[in-house]
Amino acid sequence: MLRKFYKMHGIGNDYIYFDCFDWQPEDPAALARRLSDRHFSIGGDGVILVCPSAVADGRMRMFNADGSEGKMCGNGIRCVGKFLYEIKGIRKETLRVETLSGVKTLHLQVEGDEVRSVTVDMGEAVLDAGLIPTQQRTGRLVQAPLEVDGKMWQITCVSMGNPHCVTFVDDPYALDLEKIGPKFEHHPFFPEGVNTEFVRVIAQNEVEMRVWERGSGETWACGTGACAVAVACVLNGVCDASREICVHLRGGDLAIIYRAGRVTMRGPAAFAFYGEAEV
Repeated sequence: MLRKFYKMHGIGNDYIYFDCFDWQPEDPAALARRLSDRHFSIGGDGVILVCPSAVADGRMRMFNADGSEGKMCGNGIRCVGKFLYEIKGIRKETLRVETLSGVKTLHLQVEGDEVRSVTVDMGEAVLDAGLIPTQQRTGRLVQAPLEVDGKMWQITCVSMGNPHCVTFVDDPYALDLEKIGPKFEHHPFFPEGVNTEFVRVIAQNEVEMRVWERGSGETWACGTGACAVAVACVLNGVCDASREICVHLRGGDLAIIYRAGRVTMRGPAAFAFYGEAEV
């Protein structure tokens, strides 16, 4: 059966979107693995299903390129907001989207009939080590030592609905991420795996990062990862919580605020192309 898909991205973090208001794939994990292949199929960081919700304007189900289901995707949810407004015709500049990590509120910046950027209330950053989760059951992990692949790293751990491990480095682009990324992702300290951000501080409230996402490998952007980085920067005293933090990712920039325990994220959402795929 052929179904229409929409290829969308948030600063290069690209997913294949399906309108699932009146249809559901039988095996979304297998669909994500097949369609995400960049050489033999559409290609992307995964598949996102835009579904109806009993408690919000829509529901997002997100599957990584390896078929694993994620709880939340910051870049993906901005695209879901654009999808609901432009494709589904839900013409509200404030939308609520249900995810596995709760209902998120989106504020859309609209010009004409086009959504130009989306600000997402990402909720509270979880800092309790046991809830992230990690093998450490209590307390916070801020600049904590962790041996990975024979080297000692200083890590700060945050959950934004999914687990993140942030480490500060001299130059993220000098790292062999294909080698070190999986070592973090599958480290026994993280029982559910982990997304890892390698961060360099450029100036006050300005940082750059590379990210290795569990289930997808290196991606050009990670919205929840940028939020975790901003939280880690405040916790480590390298950024000021009273102002926006500009996070430079491979695909573009995100503006993050971490204040009174809550995180908001602002960034673009874009269509790349659409077509039909065998599902």
